[in-house]
This record gives sequence, C-alpha cells and structure tokens, in this order.
Amino acid sequence: MHIVQVVNDSNEVVAAIVNGDELELLAQPLYTIALHAANQERKLDAVLSEFRTDATLSYDKAISEGRLRAPITHPEPANLLLTGTGLTHLGSAAPRSQMHEGENVEAKTAQPTDTQRMFDLGVAGGKPAAGEVGAQPEWFYKGTGHTLRAPFAEITMPDFALDGGEEAELAGIYIVNDQGRIFRVGFSLANEFSDHVTEKQNYLYLAHSKLRDCSIGPEIFVGELPEEIKGNVSLHRGGEQLWHRPFMSGEKHMCHSVSNLEYHHFKYATFCQPNQLHVHFFGAAVLSFGDDIALEDGDEMRIECDITTRPLSNVLKRVSASKPVIESL
Repeated sequence: MHIVQVVNDSNEVVAAIVNGDELELLAQPLYTIALHAANQERKLDAVLSEFRTDATLSYDKAISEGRLRAPITHPEPANLLLTGTGLTHLGSAAPRSQMHEGENVEAKTAQPTDTQRMFDLGVAGGKPAAGEVGAQPEWFYKGTGHTLRAPFAEITMPDFALDGGEEAELAGIYIVNDQGRIFRVGFSLANEFSDHVTEKQNYLYLAHSKLRDCSIGPEIFVGELPEEIKGNVSLHRGGEQLWHRPFMSGEKHMCHSVSNLEYHHFKYATFCQPNQLHVHFFGAAVLSFGDDIALEDGDEMRIECDITTRPLSNVLKRVSASKPVIESL
C-alpha cells in the first residue's frame, strides 16, 4: 500500500491512498491516523476504514496544482526529527573515503581513513544474529520538520553553503505512541540533500554539511521492505538530462540490517518520547558529487525506485540566508 498527503478542496492536509492514477482521500492527516493505530496497537491498514471518505483526486492533478505535501508531517514541526546513518551500503565507502583522503594519497595508502574504518566495522558486524547487537553505524542529525520539503517543491541552498547535492536513498518513518512505544509507519524515497564541499574540507564538518533542507516521498510504502530495491537518480538542467546513475538498496546491498540501524537510533531515550515522529535516512549508495557534478540554481533532482509509483522530484533554489541577530536579555 502507498500513502501520500495532499491538500483537499477544503484546504486541509489529509492522507490519501494511491490507487493507480487516482488518490482516495482520507479524513485526517497521516500522523493522526498513524498515532491512532499506534495507541491501539493495531496495523495501519486495519484502521484506515475508519477514516475513509468518498472524495478522490487525480494524482496528476495533485502534482500539477502543487497539492502534494510530504507524505507525513507533524502538527508541531519541532517534534519531527530528521536523522540518518551513512556508510551503510556496500561500495558507499569509496567516494566518501576519497573525499576525506586529501592530497597525500600515497601516505594514506597504508593508513585507512576513519571513513574506511567505520565502513569496515559495518561490513564485519552490521548484520547481527537475532537477539544480538551489531556494530554502531555512523549517525547524524539533520534537523526538524521545519526543513522537510514537499515532493515537487524547491529545496533551498543558503548562500553560506559551499555546495548542494542530492543524496538518493530510502528512509524509515516512525511514530512514538502515547506510552513511548515505537512503531514503524513505513518506508519512503528520500533526497537527503547535503553540502559535500563543506564536508570535504574536513570530515568533522559533516555535522554542518547535513543541516540542510531535504525531501521525502511522494509516497510512504506500507509493508516490509523488499530485500532488493532498484532505483535511478538523475539531474536535469534546462529540460535536458545532465547526469544519471542507477542505484541499488535493500538489505541485499547494505552492510547494516535495517533492524540494526533502528536499534542504534532508538536505544537513546531522547528519541522515544511520546508523540514524536522520526524520519531516519538509511544512507546513499551513489552521489553526483563523486562525478564532479555541481548543481546550479533551477536544476531538478529526480529519484525513482520500484517501491513507489511516482518519482521524488525537487528543484534547487539558492536563497539569501538572514544573518542571525543575538541580543542579551
């Protein structure tokens, strides 16, 4: 099952079930429906009948009229936490390791980068046996619901940024019920947009490089994640394709299991607070930055894969960031 969120004719954001080219509108946002299911400890698809309406909307019309929203949002955006893990996919270490090697390649040959060491830990212990704890993945904080952008909307790049580049990946969507129990809503395509030039200066700048806009959707896939997922990411400039690469995801192509990534995020009590919503990015396998592509204002980033029916598309927009003014109380 695939679920989106749209603005209905009453100007309300509501969830909708994807049925081919038609969207079957529900009566409430997905957060409300998912929290209801989590509090009753019922499956999401089992409670949807309580929220069905007779209203429908053309999927194409929802896109063309700008009525799509992120597939899940929180009524208090600060309680939607954006986080993620890196170096999770087989082969993903190479571009990151090269990014952090610097100029002295010969000296680094005998001394693996911290990136490579972290990746090797995942390969060795990222898929533990049932009931055991595996190796910790790399973890990063990305922001809150204030920087989550809708599908087909602009992703902004502030003028203090040195770069802005797509990161095509999957994300897990999680909700915490009133009793602090964690439930996975589903999975989504994601563009975990980052500043790779800032990160390349020094890997300790990775935390800064992640504090950027991002986007998920347009759909949440409700169900078990397939072992293998095939996708494609492409960049378009002036209506022409600038770059593209296929990518593979799912646990067949990952050095960490999804359950291991989930454990190492939710082992922290701060992420188990009632009514929180979490979008947790699972890591990218390919980057246009690794092929020396620099995105420009107006470029489109398009991501598609075989667990969604429509692509995730966003356009880069450069913006002037206001200088913070700090006053004494």
